[in-house]
Amino acid sequence: MKFLLGIDVGSSSVKCALVAIDSGECVASAYSPSSEMKIHSPQAGFAEQDPETWWKELRNAMAILADEYDFKKNDIAAIGISYQMHGLVMLDKEGNSLRPSIIWCDSRAVELGNNAFKEMGSAFCLEHYLNSPGNLTASKLKWVKEFQPDVYQKIYKVMLPGDYIAYKMTGEMNTTISGLSEGVMWDASKESIAHDLLKYYDIDERLLSKLVPQFGEQGFLTEKAASELGLSASIPVCYRAGDQPNNAFSLNVLNPGEIAATAGTSGVVYGVIDQPAYDPASRVNTFVHVNHTPDKKRYGVLLCINGTGILNSWLQKNVFADLTYADMNKLASSIPVGADGLLCYPFGNGAERVLENQDTGAQIKNLRFNHHTNAHLARAAQEGIVYALYYGVEIMVQMGLSINTVRAGKANMFQSEVFAEAFANTTGATIELFNTDGAQGAARAAGIGAGVFKNEKEAFAGLKVLQKIEPQKNLQTQYADTYQIWKSNFTF
Repeated sequence: MKFLLGIDVGSSSVKCALVAIDSGECVASAYSPSSEMKIHSPQAGFAEQDPETWWKELRNAMAILADEYDFKKNDIAAIGISYQMHGLVMLDKEGNSLRPSIIWCDSRAVELGNNAFKEMGSAFCLEHYLNSPGNLTASKLKWVKEFQPDVYQKIYKVMLPGDYIAYKMTGEMNTTISGLSEGVMWDASKESIAHDLLKYYDIDERLLSKLVPQFGEQGFLTEKAASELGLSASIPVCYRAGDQPNNAFSLNVLNPGEIAATAGTSGVVYGVIDQPAYDPASRVNTFVHVNHTPDKKRYGVLLCINGTGILNSWLQKNVFADLTYADMNKLASSIPVGADGLLCYPFGNGAERVLENQDTGAQIKNLRFNHHTNAHLARAAQEGIVYALYYGVEIMVQMGLSINTVRAGKANMFQSEVFAEAFANTTGATIELFNTDGAQGAARAAGIGAGVFKNEKEAFAGLKVLQKIEPQKNLQTQYADTYQIWKSNFTF
Protein backbone atom coordinates (compact mmCIF):
# COMPACT_ATOMS: atom_id res chain seq x y z
CA MET A 1 0.00 0.00 0.00
CA LYS A 2 1.21 3.51 -0.83
CA PHE A 3 0.72 6.59 1.31
CA LEU A 4 1.01 10.38 1.28
CA LEU A 5 2.64 12.11 4.24
CA GLY A 6 1.33 15.44 5.49
CA ILE A 7 3.22 17.61 7.98
CA ASP A 8 1.68 20.53 9.87
CA VAL A 9 4.17 22.79 11.68
CA GLY A 10 2.16 24.79 14.19
CA SER A 11 3.24 27.02 17.03
CA SER A 12 1.88 24.51 19.56
CA SER A 13 2.99 21.22 18.02
CA VAL A 14 4.11 19.46 14.86
CA LYS A 15 1.64 16.93 13.47
CA CYS A 16 2.10 14.21 10.86
CA ALA A 17 -0.65 12.37 9.00
CA LEU A 18 -0.51 9.29 6.79
CA VAL A 19 -3.18 9.22 4.05
CA ALA A 20 -3.75 6.01 2.07
CA ILE A 21 -3.74 6.69 -1.65
CA ASP A 22 -6.27 4.00 -2.57
CA SER A 23 -8.98 5.12 -0.11
CA GLY A 24 -8.04 8.76 0.41
CA GLU A 25 -8.48 8.23 4.16
CA CYS A 26 -6.14 9.06 7.01
CA VAL A 27 -4.87 5.80 8.50
CA ALA A 28 -2.67 7.26 11.26
CA SER A 29 -1.51 10.53 12.74
CA ALA A 30 0.83 11.66 15.48
CA TYR A 31 2.02 14.89 17.01
CA SER A 32 4.79 16.18 19.24
CA PRO A 33 5.26 17.48 21.85
CA SER A 34 2.42 16.16 24.05
CA SER A 35 2.33 19.56 25.77
CA GLU A 36 2.50 22.80 23.81
CA MET A 37 5.79 24.08 22.37
CA LYS A 38 7.04 27.10 24.24
CA ILE A 39 6.76 30.54 22.68
CA HIS A 40 9.58 32.70 24.02
CA SER A 41 8.84 36.34 24.78
CA PRO A 42 12.09 38.22 25.54
CA GLN A 43 10.01 41.35 26.14
CA ALA A 44 6.38 42.41 25.91
CA GLY A 45 5.02 42.00 22.40
CA PHE A 46 7.80 39.66 21.25
CA ALA A 47 7.14 36.04 20.24
CA GLU A 48 9.88 33.68 19.06
CA GLN A 49 10.57 30.00 18.49
CA ASP A 50 13.80 28.23 17.55
CA PRO A 51 13.35 26.70 14.06
CA GLU A 52 15.47 23.73 15.15
CA THR A 53 12.75 22.95 17.71
CA TRP A 54 10.27 22.43 14.87
CA TRP A 55 12.65 19.97 13.23
CA LYS A 56 13.24 18.14 16.51
CA GLU A 57 9.49 17.80 17.12
CA LEU A 58 8.98 16.63 13.52
CA ARG A 59 11.50 13.86 14.13
CA ASN A 60 9.69 12.94 17.34
CA ALA A 61 6.28 12.95 15.64
CA MET A 62 7.58 10.72 12.84
CA ALA A 63 8.95 8.25 15.41
CA ILE A 64 5.56 8.14 17.13
CA LEU A 65 3.81 7.69 13.77
CA ALA A 66 6.09 4.76 12.92
CA ASP A 67 5.25 3.13 16.27
CA GLU A 68 1.52 3.59 15.72
CA TYR A 69 1.29 2.30 12.15
CA ASP A 70 3.40 -0.26 10.33
CA PHE A 71 4.51 1.28 7.03
CA LYS A 72 7.70 0.75 5.08
CA LYS A 73 10.20 3.54 4.45
CA ASN A 74 9.58 3.47 0.72
CA ASP A 75 5.77 3.39 1.01
CA ILE A 76 5.57 7.22 0.97
CA ALA A 77 4.86 8.59 -2.52
CA ALA A 78 5.06 12.31 -1.69
CA ILE A 79 5.21 14.80 1.19
CA GLY A 80 3.20 17.98 1.76
CA ILE A 81 3.88 20.71 4.33
CA SER A 82 1.56 23.11 6.15
CA TYR A 83 3.05 25.73 8.46
CA GLN A 84 2.35 28.64 10.79
CA MET A 85 2.07 31.78 8.66
CA HIS A 86 4.00 35.06 8.70
CA GLY A 87 7.06 33.81 10.58
CA LEU A 88 10.57 34.94 9.66
CA VAL A 89 13.47 32.47 9.46
CA MET A 90 16.94 33.70 8.45
CA LEU A 91 19.70 31.36 7.31
CA ASP A 92 23.40 31.89 6.66
CA LYS A 93 25.27 30.35 3.71
CA GLU A 94 25.76 27.10 5.64
CA GLY A 95 22.01 26.84 6.22
CA ASN A 96 22.18 27.65 9.93
CA SER A 97 19.46 29.73 11.54
CA LEU A 98 20.90 33.09 12.60
CA ARG A 99 18.43 33.80 15.39
CA PRO A 100 15.10 32.47 16.71
CA SER A 101 12.21 32.82 14.29
CA ILE A 102 10.04 35.90 14.80
CA ILE A 103 6.65 34.20 14.60
CA TRP A 104 3.13 35.20 13.59
CA CYS A 105 1.95 36.69 16.91
CA ASP A 106 5.03 38.89 17.42
CA SER A 107 4.17 42.61 17.50
CA ARG A 108 7.57 44.30 17.30
CA ALA A 109 7.29 45.43 13.67
CA VAL A 110 3.86 47.08 13.89
CA GLU A 111 5.16 50.64 13.87
CA LEU A 112 7.52 49.98 10.95
CA GLY A 113 4.68 48.46 8.92
CA ASN A 114 2.28 51.27 9.79
CA ASN A 115 4.87 53.85 8.73
CA ALA A 116 5.35 52.08 5.40
CA PHE A 117 1.57 52.03 4.89
CA LYS A 118 1.43 55.78 5.50
CA GLU A 119 4.55 56.86 3.60
CA MET A 120 4.11 54.59 0.56
CA GLY A 121 0.43 55.47 0.54
CA SER A 122 -2.44 53.30 1.73
CA ALA A 123 -4.03 53.24 -1.75
CA PHE A 124 -0.76 52.07 -3.32
CA CYS A 125 -0.16 49.35 -0.72
CA LEU A 126 -3.71 48.02 -0.93
CA GLU A 127 -3.73 48.02 -4.74
CA HIS A 128 -0.40 46.22 -5.00
CA TYR A 129 -0.08 44.13 -1.83
CA LEU A 130 -3.79 43.91 -0.81
CA ASN A 131 -2.68 44.71 2.74
CA SER A 132 -0.82 47.13 4.92
CA PRO A 133 2.73 45.83 5.46
CA GLY A 134 1.64 45.90 9.09
CA ASN A 135 3.16 43.24 11.25
CA LEU A 136 3.84 40.76 8.44
CA THR A 137 7.09 39.05 7.43
CA ALA A 138 8.64 41.84 5.33
CA SER A 139 8.22 44.27 8.23
CA LYS A 140 9.80 41.78 10.64
CA LEU A 141 12.79 41.54 8.31
CA LYS A 142 13.03 45.33 8.28
CA TRP A 143 13.04 45.26 12.09
CA VAL A 144 16.03 42.92 12.04
CA LYS A 145 17.82 45.21 9.59
CA GLU A 146 17.17 48.22 11.82
CA PHE A 147 17.78 46.76 15.27
CA GLN A 148 20.03 43.74 14.67
CA PRO A 149 22.20 44.83 11.72
CA ASP A 150 24.92 42.30 12.57
CA VAL A 151 22.37 39.50 12.07
CA TYR A 152 21.04 41.07 8.88
CA GLN A 153 24.52 41.25 7.35
CA LYS A 154 24.94 37.48 7.76
CA ILE A 155 21.66 36.54 6.04
CA TYR A 156 21.97 34.39 2.93
CA LYS A 157 18.25 33.58 2.52
CA VAL A 158 15.05 34.47 4.33
CA MET A 159 12.31 31.90 4.67
CA LEU A 160 8.88 31.21 6.09
CA PRO A 161 8.61 28.36 8.62
CA GLY A 162 7.44 25.85 6.00
CA ASP A 163 10.28 26.84 3.69
CA TYR A 164 12.70 26.02 6.51
CA ILE A 165 11.23 22.55 7.08
CA ALA A 166 11.35 21.90 3.32
CA TYR A 167 14.99 23.03 3.34
CA LYS A 168 15.82 20.66 6.19
CA MET A 169 14.25 17.87 4.15
CA THR A 170 15.65 18.63 0.71
CA GLY A 171 18.61 20.96 1.11
CA GLU A 172 16.85 23.37 -1.29
CA MET A 173 16.18 26.98 -0.27
CA ASN A 174 12.95 27.92 -2.03
CA THR A 175 9.49 29.36 -1.48
CA THR A 176 6.13 29.85 -3.23
CA ILE A 177 4.07 32.75 -4.53
CA SER A 178 1.46 32.26 -1.80
CA GLY A 179 4.30 32.29 0.73
CA LEU A 180 5.66 35.60 -0.54
CA SER A 181 2.10 36.94 -0.59
CA GLU A 182 1.53 36.12 3.09
CA GLY A 183 4.78 37.94 3.89
CA VAL A 184 3.73 41.02 1.82
CA MET A 185 6.63 40.37 -0.50
CA TRP A 186 4.45 39.75 -3.57
CA ASP A 187 2.86 42.41 -5.79
CA ALA A 188 -0.56 41.04 -6.69
CA SER A 189 -1.29 43.69 -9.32
CA LYS A 190 1.96 42.99 -11.20
CA GLU A 191 2.18 39.25 -10.41
CA SER A 192 5.79 39.80 -9.33
CA ILE A 193 8.02 40.26 -6.31
CA ALA A 194 7.12 43.37 -4.27
CA HIS A 195 10.02 45.43 -5.65
CA ASP A 196 8.72 48.78 -4.37
CA LEU A 197 8.20 47.67 -0.77
CA LEU A 198 11.55 45.91 -0.61
CA LYS A 199 13.21 49.03 -2.04
CA TYR A 200 11.41 51.20 0.54
CA TYR A 201 12.65 48.89 3.31
CA ASP A 202 16.14 48.80 1.70
CA ILE A 203 16.01 44.99 1.68
CA ASP A 204 18.19 43.15 -0.82
CA GLU A 205 15.95 41.07 -3.09
CA ARG A 206 18.71 38.47 -3.37
CA LEU A 207 17.78 37.41 0.17
CA LEU A 208 14.52 35.94 -1.11
CA SER A 209 14.46 32.23 -1.84
CA LYS A 210 13.77 31.07 -5.39
CA LEU A 211 10.18 30.37 -6.40
CA VAL A 212 8.80 26.86 -6.92
CA PRO A 213 5.24 25.83 -7.86
CA GLN A 214 2.68 25.45 -5.08
CA PHE A 215 1.87 21.94 -6.32
CA GLY A 216 4.68 19.93 -7.89
CA GLU A 217 8.19 18.73 -7.18
CA GLN A 218 9.93 21.21 -4.86
CA GLY A 219 12.86 19.00 -3.88
CA PHE A 220 13.71 15.47 -2.78
CA LEU A 221 14.45 14.03 0.64
CA THR A 222 18.20 13.89 1.29
CA GLU A 223 19.94 10.85 2.77
CA LYS A 224 20.52 12.74 6.03
CA ALA A 225 16.91 13.92 6.38
CA ALA A 226 15.57 10.50 5.42
CA SER A 227 17.69 8.88 8.12
CA GLU A 228 16.48 11.34 10.76
CA LEU A 229 12.82 10.92 9.79
CA GLY A 230 12.87 7.17 9.28
CA LEU A 231 12.05 7.43 5.57
CA SER A 232 13.68 6.60 2.26
CA ALA A 233 15.78 9.16 0.42
CA SER A 234 14.50 10.82 -2.76
CA ILE A 235 10.83 11.06 -1.71
CA PRO A 236 9.55 14.27 -3.35
CA VAL A 237 8.19 17.25 -1.43
CA CYS A 238 5.29 18.29 -3.67
CA TYR A 239 3.37 20.98 -1.78
CA ARG A 240 3.64 23.60 0.93
CA ALA A 241 1.31 26.34 2.15
CA GLY A 242 0.62 28.50 5.18
CA ASP A 243 -1.70 26.92 7.69
CA GLN A 244 -4.81 28.95 6.86
CA PRO A 245 -4.73 28.64 3.05
CA ASN A 246 -3.90 24.98 3.64
CA ASN A 247 -6.77 24.62 6.11
CA ALA A 248 -9.07 25.96 3.40
CA PHE A 249 -7.62 23.48 0.91
CA SER A 250 -8.07 20.69 3.49
CA LEU A 251 -11.79 21.47 3.50
CA ASN A 252 -12.01 21.69 -0.30
CA VAL A 253 -12.47 25.46 -0.10
CA LEU A 254 -11.04 26.51 -3.45
CA ASN A 255 -13.63 28.59 -5.28
CA PRO A 256 -15.38 31.95 -4.84
CA GLY A 257 -18.01 31.97 -2.09
CA GLU A 258 -16.58 29.01 -0.17
CA ILE A 259 -15.66 29.64 3.49
CA ALA A 260 -13.38 27.79 5.90
CA ALA A 261 -12.79 28.31 9.61
CA THR A 262 -10.38 27.10 12.24
CA ALA A 263 -10.07 27.72 15.95
CA GLY A 264 -6.70 26.54 17.20
CA THR A 265 -4.22 28.78 19.04
CA SER A 266 -5.54 31.55 16.81
CA GLY A 267 -8.95 31.64 15.14
CA VAL A 268 -9.53 32.21 11.46
CA VAL A 269 -12.35 32.67 8.99
CA TYR A 270 -11.10 32.38 5.42
CA GLY A 271 -13.16 33.06 2.30
CA VAL A 272 -12.18 32.62 -1.36
CA ILE A 273 -12.77 35.33 -3.98
CA ASP A 274 -11.72 35.72 -7.63
CA GLN A 275 -10.95 39.45 -7.53
CA PRO A 276 -8.25 41.15 -5.41
CA ALA A 277 -10.57 42.86 -2.91
CA TYR A 278 -9.23 44.39 0.30
CA ASP A 279 -10.32 46.15 3.47
CA PRO A 280 -9.28 49.84 3.37
CA ALA A 281 -8.08 49.62 6.99
CA SER A 282 -6.36 46.25 6.38
CA ARG A 283 -8.19 44.73 9.36
CA VAL A 284 -8.65 41.54 7.40
CA ASN A 285 -6.04 40.39 4.92
CA THR A 286 -6.16 39.19 1.34
CA PHE A 287 -3.50 36.78 0.11
CA VAL A 288 -2.90 34.70 -3.00
CA HIS A 289 -4.71 31.37 -2.48
CA VAL A 290 -3.04 28.01 -3.08
CA ASN A 291 -4.79 27.37 -6.44
CA HIS A 292 -4.22 30.88 -7.84
CA THR A 293 -2.93 31.22 -11.39
CA PRO A 294 -2.66 34.33 -13.57
CA ASP A 295 -5.44 32.91 -15.77
CA LYS A 296 -7.68 31.70 -12.92
CA LYS A 297 -7.24 34.12 -10.07
CA ARG A 298 -8.01 32.95 -6.54
CA TYR A 299 -7.48 35.00 -3.39
CA GLY A 300 -8.17 34.18 0.23
CA VAL A 301 -9.62 36.82 2.54
CA LEU A 302 -8.30 35.98 5.98
CA LEU A 303 -9.70 37.16 9.28
CA CYS A 304 -7.39 36.20 12.14
CA ILE A 305 -7.97 36.56 15.87
CA ASN A 306 -4.69 35.81 17.65
CA GLY A 307 -6.33 35.03 20.99
CA THR A 308 -8.56 32.02 20.44
CA GLY A 309 -7.55 28.56 21.67
CA ILE A 310 -4.68 30.19 23.54
CA LEU A 311 -7.28 31.88 25.79
CA ASN A 312 -8.87 28.50 26.53
CA SER A 313 -5.40 27.06 27.10
CA TRP A 314 -4.51 29.88 29.51
CA LEU A 315 -7.72 29.29 31.46
CA GLN A 316 -7.07 25.56 31.64
CA LYS A 317 -3.57 26.07 33.00
CA ASN A 318 -4.27 28.94 35.37
CA VAL A 319 -7.93 28.70 36.42
CA PHE A 320 -9.10 25.14 35.67
CA ALA A 321 -5.85 23.34 36.46
CA ASP A 322 -7.55 20.11 37.62
CA LEU A 323 -10.00 19.96 34.71
CA THR A 324 -9.75 18.80 31.10
CA TYR A 325 -11.02 20.83 28.16
CA ALA A 326 -14.03 18.48 28.03
CA ASP A 327 -14.74 19.31 31.68
CA MET A 328 -14.49 23.02 30.90
CA ASN A 329 -16.92 22.61 27.97
CA LYS A 330 -19.36 20.81 30.28
CA LEU A 331 -19.16 23.68 32.78
CA ALA A 332 -19.72 26.24 30.01
CA SER A 333 -22.80 24.36 28.79
CA SER A 334 -24.38 24.67 32.27
CA ILE A 335 -24.57 28.46 31.92
CA PRO A 336 -27.14 30.25 29.72
CA VAL A 337 -26.33 32.31 26.63
CA GLY A 338 -24.74 35.60 27.70
CA ALA A 339 -23.01 34.14 30.77
CA ASP A 340 -25.24 36.24 33.05
CA GLY A 341 -23.62 39.46 31.85
CA LEU A 342 -19.98 38.38 32.11
CA LEU A 343 -18.04 39.59 29.06
CA CYS A 344 -14.68 38.35 27.81
CA TYR A 345 -12.44 39.98 25.18
CA PRO A 346 -9.75 37.53 24.00
CA PHE A 347 -7.23 40.06 22.63
CA GLY A 348 -4.28 38.94 24.76
CA ASN A 349 -1.91 37.38 22.23
CA GLY A 350 -0.19 40.30 20.57
CA ALA A 351 -1.31 43.04 18.20
CA GLU A 352 -4.60 42.20 16.51
CA ARG A 353 -4.96 43.13 12.84
CA VAL A 354 -8.73 43.33 13.19
CA LEU A 355 -8.13 46.05 15.82
CA GLU A 356 -5.87 47.94 13.38
CA ASN A 357 -2.74 46.35 14.88
CA GLN A 358 -3.42 47.51 18.42
CA ASP A 359 -2.42 45.31 21.35
CA THR A 360 -5.17 45.93 23.90
CA GLY A 361 -4.60 42.91 26.09
CA ALA A 362 -7.43 40.58 27.09
CA GLN A 363 -10.25 41.93 29.24
CA ILE A 364 -12.99 40.55 31.47
CA LYS A 365 -15.86 42.90 32.23
CA ASN A 366 -18.87 42.95 34.57
CA LEU A 367 -17.44 40.33 36.92
CA ARG A 368 -19.65 39.96 40.01
CA PHE A 369 -17.87 38.21 42.90
CA ASN A 370 -21.09 37.14 44.58
CA HIS A 371 -22.62 35.63 41.45
CA HIS A 372 -20.19 34.57 38.75
CA THR A 373 -18.36 31.25 38.97
CA ASN A 374 -15.66 29.55 36.96
CA ALA A 375 -18.46 28.04 34.85
CA HIS A 376 -19.51 31.56 33.86
CA LEU A 377 -15.91 32.33 32.93
CA ALA A 378 -15.70 29.20 30.77
CA ARG A 379 -18.88 30.25 28.95
CA ALA A 380 -17.91 33.92 28.59
CA ALA A 381 -14.52 32.96 27.17
CA GLN A 382 -15.99 30.78 24.42
CA GLU A 383 -18.65 33.35 23.57
CA GLY A 384 -16.03 36.12 23.59
CA ILE A 385 -13.90 34.23 21.06
CA VAL A 386 -16.94 33.80 18.79
CA TYR A 387 -17.86 37.47 19.09
CA ALA A 388 -14.30 38.55 18.29
CA LEU A 389 -14.43 36.38 15.16
CA TYR A 390 -17.83 37.78 14.19
CA TYR A 391 -16.51 41.32 14.64
CA GLY A 392 -14.15 40.49 11.78
CA VAL A 393 -16.77 38.59 9.79
CA GLU A 394 -18.83 41.80 9.64
CA ILE A 395 -15.88 43.41 7.82
CA MET A 396 -15.71 40.50 5.38
CA VAL A 397 -19.43 40.86 4.65
CA GLN A 398 -18.87 44.56 3.89
CA MET A 399 -16.27 43.43 1.34
CA GLY A 400 -18.91 41.36 -0.44
CA LEU A 401 -18.43 37.89 1.00
CA SER A 402 -21.52 35.85 1.87
CA ILE A 403 -21.25 33.76 5.04
CA ASN A 404 -23.89 31.06 4.53
CA THR A 405 -22.03 27.80 5.06
CA VAL A 406 -18.75 27.48 6.93
CA ARG A 407 -16.58 24.36 6.78
CA ALA A 408 -14.24 23.41 9.61
CA GLY A 409 -12.38 20.39 10.87
CA LYS A 410 -13.89 18.83 13.99
CA ALA A 411 -10.91 19.81 16.10
CA ASN A 412 -9.72 22.34 18.67
CA MET A 413 -12.48 24.75 19.76
CA PHE A 414 -14.95 23.23 17.29
CA GLN A 415 -15.00 20.12 19.49
CA SER A 416 -16.96 22.20 22.01
CA GLU A 417 -20.73 22.12 21.46
CA VAL A 418 -21.00 25.51 23.16
CA PHE A 419 -18.48 27.06 20.77
CA ALA A 420 -19.99 25.49 17.64
CA GLU A 421 -23.52 26.47 18.66
CA ALA A 422 -22.44 30.03 19.46
CA PHE A 423 -20.59 30.30 16.14
CA ALA A 424 -23.55 29.06 14.09
CA ASN A 425 -26.12 31.25 15.81
CA THR A 426 -23.99 34.40 15.95
CA THR A 427 -22.99 34.23 12.27
CA GLY A 428 -26.28 32.74 11.03
CA ALA A 429 -24.27 30.19 9.04
CA THR A 430 -24.59 26.43 8.84
CA ILE A 431 -21.44 24.86 10.25
CA GLU A 432 -20.17 21.68 8.59
CA LEU A 433 -17.54 19.79 10.57
CA PHE A 434 -15.27 17.42 8.63
CA ASN A 435 -12.91 14.54 9.37
CA THR A 436 -9.77 16.42 8.41
CA ASP A 437 -7.00 18.67 9.64
CA GLY A 438 -4.05 20.58 8.24
CA ALA A 439 -1.70 17.59 8.12
CA GLN A 440 -4.24 15.50 6.19
CA GLY A 441 -4.87 18.40 3.82
CA ALA A 442 -1.15 18.78 3.14
CA ALA A 443 -0.93 15.06 2.39
CA ARG A 444 -3.80 15.21 -0.11
CA ALA A 445 -2.31 18.32 -1.72
CA ALA A 446 1.00 16.48 -2.10
CA GLY A 447 -0.95 13.80 -3.95
CA ILE A 448 -2.12 16.39 -6.46
CA GLY A 449 1.38 17.84 -6.73
CA ALA A 450 2.88 14.41 -7.38
CA GLY A 451 0.22 13.46 -9.93
CA VAL A 452 -1.02 10.64 -7.70
CA PHE A 453 -4.50 12.19 -7.83
CA LYS A 454 -5.79 13.45 -11.18
CA ASN A 455 -7.94 16.18 -9.65
CA GLU A 456 -9.49 17.56 -6.44
CA LYS A 457 -12.37 15.07 -6.62
CA GLU A 458 -9.96 12.15 -6.28
CA ALA A 459 -7.94 13.95 -3.61
CA PHE A 460 -10.99 14.55 -1.41
CA ALA A 461 -12.52 11.07 -1.74
CA GLY A 462 -11.89 10.46 1.97
CA LEU A 463 -13.38 13.78 3.13
CA LYS A 464 -16.64 13.31 5.07
CA VAL A 465 -19.04 15.57 6.97
CA LEU A 466 -19.16 14.43 10.59
CA GLN A 467 -21.66 16.94 11.92
CA LYS A 468 -23.85 19.85 10.84
CA ILE A 469 -24.89 22.65 13.18
CA GLU A 470 -27.81 24.72 11.90
CA PRO A 471 -28.62 28.14 13.37
CA GLN A 472 -31.87 28.31 15.35
CA LYS A 473 -34.04 31.42 15.25
CA ASN A 474 -34.60 31.70 19.01
CA LEU A 475 -30.91 31.25 19.75
CA GLN A 476 -29.92 33.64 16.95
CA THR A 477 -31.89 36.37 18.69
CA GLN A 478 -30.22 35.67 22.04
CA TYR A 479 -26.73 35.64 20.55
CA ALA A 480 -27.43 38.77 18.49
CA ASP A 481 -28.48 40.65 21.63
CA THR A 482 -25.46 39.44 23.59
CA TYR A 483 -23.10 40.28 20.74
CA GLN A 484 -24.36 43.85 20.64
CA ILE A 485 -23.77 44.16 24.38
CA TRP A 486 -20.26 42.70 23.94
CA LYS A 487 -19.52 45.07 21.06
CA SER A 488 -20.86 48.20 22.76
CA ASN A 489 -18.80 47.55 25.90
CA PHE A 490 -15.50 47.32 24.01
CA THR A 491 -13.38 50.29 22.98
CA PHE A 492 -9.81 50.36 21.66
